[in-house]
Amino acid sequence: MIKSKSDYNDYINKDKVALGVKSSSLESKLINFISPNPIWTFQKSLRKLEYYTNCKNTGINKIYCYYLRYKFKKISIKLGFSIPINVFGPGLSIVHYGTIVVNSASSIGANCRMHAGVNIGASGGKKEAPQLGDNIYIAPGAKIYGNIKIANNCAIGANAVVHKSFEEEGIMIAGNPAKKIKAIDIRKIIKHIQ
Repeated sequence: MIKSKSDYNDYINKDKVALGVKSSSLESKLINFISPNPIWTFQKSLRKLEYYTNCKNTGINKIYCYYLRYKFKKISIKLGFSIPINVFGPGLSIVHYGTIVVNSASSIGANCRMHAGVNIGASGGKKEAPQLGDNIYIAPGAKIYGNIKIANNCAIGANAVVHKSFEEEGIMIAGNPAKKIKAIDIRKIIKHIQ
């Protein structure tokens, strides 16, 4: 969770690396100005809203926070994302825009790479939602729900239905219902992590 200006800068820089955004050259700045990446725009908006909500939500900044919420809601609807603040750790990489629904009680660690059609939510009217570790890859169409935990360095396959915990690190989870398929090296899937 972003708790300071340095946290905010760290999250932005790690998200930028995860998305492969290059913003240092004049050419890339010009391209980004003419045709901005909508997912990067969304993620910058998400992080800015998290920073102002967590750190600067008093006085005149409270009015600015309402404006940021409005902007964030507008771009979320445009891209089909229902992603609340303070859920994802640094290094978030949303690969494509399209329907993505995440419960606000969920917690996802650093370096999550996620595709369209993903649903992470509670089950049966309960408040508890999935808790995912660091370095998680979520393929298109995966459904993850209930009071479950997924260990670090795991990949969840396309259209998997995950409704139970997987405590073993470094595995591929797939199927309906989901089960362990094999051991994996997550660095081959999420390329930017060391």
